[in-house]
Amino acid sequence: MLRQTTIGGSFTLNGKGLHTGLALEVTFRPAPENHGYKIQRMDLPGKPVIDAVAENVVETTRGTVLQQGEARCSTVEHALAALFALSIDNCLLEVNGPEVPILDGSAELYVECIRRVGIVEQDAAPRYLDIARAITVADDTTGSRLTMEPAAELAITAHIAFPSRVLADQTATLARLSDFEAEIAHARTFCFVREVEMLLAAGLIKGGDLDNAIVIYENEKSQADLDRLADAIGAPHHNAHELGYLQPKPLVWDNEPARHKLLDIIGDMALVGCRLRGAITAQRPGHTINNKFARALRKELQP
Repeated sequence: MLRQTTIGGSFTLNGKGLHTGLALEVTFRPAPENHGYKIQRMDLPGKPVIDAVAENVVETTRGTVLQQGEARCSTVEHALAALFALSIDNCLLEVNGPEVPILDGSAELYVECIRRVGIVEQDAAPRYLDIARAITVADDTTGSRLTMEPAAELAITAHIAFPSRVLADQTATLARLSDFEAEIAHARTFCFVREVEMLLAAGLIKGGDLDNAIVIYENEKSQADLDRLADAIGAPHHNAHELGYLQPKPLVWDNEPARHKLLDIIGDMALVGCRLRGAITAQRPGHTINNKFARALRKELQP
């Protein structure tokens, strides 16, 4: 009989916040049966706890932001993706600030640490969402669409499309969760130069650099403008005539951006609050449509 699981011990990771640039620390701790995922703000009075469920998502513009009461925590999706993909049901995340550290922009370090401390079975049976019919959530404005059809285990296919000469159409598929560690966990987050400029102007991505994101350079700028942007994110200067990817570390896979979008889907589906069985197909996924879909799935859990 399948049983609920938690991690075999605690571990701590340190890094900067993608948007705040703050030095942050997150500690993963084992949790009892039926606890689910919770995030505790250790820096706030009373150390409030946030239930990591879809209806507590309050913002999805540049990541998934959870809030319960006055406590808020952003950039939670990569950590939750690692827990969910490794079929861990119960875990407490203690954070000393308003964000989970971005680390290298993937879920790789989380997976490595979970493997190091191990996974422990508990006594209770895990809760599953089994569906009898296809469930679809779509946004006609953006063209985003997620569908889950009945299946014996969770599988996900993600299609992304951008009006871009560098990154146009890509597809990534995860046939089974057991492939996550090898096929998805290493995929880094990505953005376009135009987004970097906008986010910097808005006072965001203070912790963004080429160590934690793939930056796509698709519209040629003057060398002086590109150099100023590189200096703002602590990146080496790049030949302004060469379009492509700015970071010196090569892509892990040609379709790494699509794989990262699939990673984000997994992190956002962790907020359904149980294990899933079904085949998910996602067109133009993003945190906004992912959260709407997770909320729709949670409604299926209601007695």
